[in-house]
Amino acid sequence: MYTVSITSQGQISIPAKLRKELGFDKKGKAIIRKEGSNLIIEPVVDFMSLKGSLHKYAKKGMSIDKIIELEEKAWEQGALERYLKSLTPQQKRTVEKYIRNLKKQE
Repeated sequence: MYTVSITSQGQISIPAKLRKELGFDKKGKAIIRKEGSNLIIEPVVDFMSLKGSLHKYAKKGMSIDKIIELEEKAWEQGALERYLKSLTPQQKRTVEKYIRNLKKQE
């Protein structure tokens, strides 16, 4: 645990050891958010440093139309999952029953 000073302009200095451990070892940006009574500080990843990191997920030999179709289905599935998480158990059962009935009709 470290104690840091807060300037009159709201600035703090992150101790060098923590900066290095968390990847703040060079000039950059950070995301800060409040969780309860705590402040969470995370480094912002430089977009260019991600270059090539997704190549293993590339859909080779597939048409762009098929890739777009798969992407749309993934977005729909994600939206449905987020929606279901927001429901009460009773509402969730009702929606899931409705979805099963729709799939039977297809």
